[in-house]
Amino acid sequence: MAMKKSKPTTPGRRFYIGIDNSDITKSTPEKTLTRSKKSSGGRNNQGKLSVRHRGGGHKRRLRDIDFLRQMDGVEGKIVSIEYDPNRSSRIALVHYTNGIKKYVIATKNMKVGDRIESGKDIDVAEGNCLELNDIPPGTMIHNIEFRPGTGGKAVRSAGMGATIVAKEGNYAHVRMPSGEVRLFHLRCRATVGQVGNEEHSLMSYGKAGRKRWLGIRPTVRGTVMNPCDHPHGGGEGKNKTSGRHPVSPWGIPAKGGRTRSKRKSNKMIVRSRRKKKR
Repeated sequence: MAMKKSKPTTPGRRFYIGIDNSDITKSTPEKTLTRSKKSSGGRNNQGKLSVRHRGGGHKRRLRDIDFLRQMDGVEGKIVSIEYDPNRSSRIALVHYTNGIKKYVIATKNMKVGDRIESGKDIDVAEGNCLELNDIPPGTMIHNIEFRPGTGGKAVRSAGMGATIVAKEGNYAHVRMPSGEVRLFHLRCRATVGQVGNEEHSLMSYGKAGRKRWLGIRPTVRGTVMNPCDHPHGGGEGKNKTSGRHPVSPWGIPAKGGRTRSKRKSNKMIVRSRRKKKR
């Protein structure tokens, strides 16, 4: 895949950098594997804003992705590589020999006609899903389960890939894309290979309208608000943060402050993604 840049016929096209979609082989999704998506506009069940900067955007349909990959002992054939409006990665339509159709996350080198499997005693080949116990160290993986049988939840974005560093006892040491080394139980499943569409992070949308198509609304700076609306608001004349460190509208540190709660999952982190100061 390559990047494409258009001629500057308009201000929006001047800064637009897109992706060559030649890897997509089918434009319409499998109807039986889609369902409607209700847009909340960032509001909760009380109608109050819980997530800012959301609303509008193009209508979408959800694709049912098979993150569990529990079709053991049944071989599947890649029929098409498709675009999914709900994620940055591509998805692949798989036809299994028992007649069942599933969507899976497409890997970097996956193409139409490839065969994939899941379970034990299978090859450690790209697109195959195995337990971490059966994958040798040094292998790049994605779609990793946090707990056995719950389905892949980690490393699913475009271009992402984690690496098995070592195995010790009942756990595997996995280096995440952020550089963090984390423990996963050896019975957790993962898919071999790197997620495709790795150029996604290099895109430049070119204009605000393209972000609105995605359902992303404008972000207003706190310094231009009133004191009743934001801690940075008000003041005589212009100033960056009203003489205080940058914070969110609710007073939470916006730069450098740690906001992660003390969860039980923290004990699974062997090495933090943050570099220690010397």
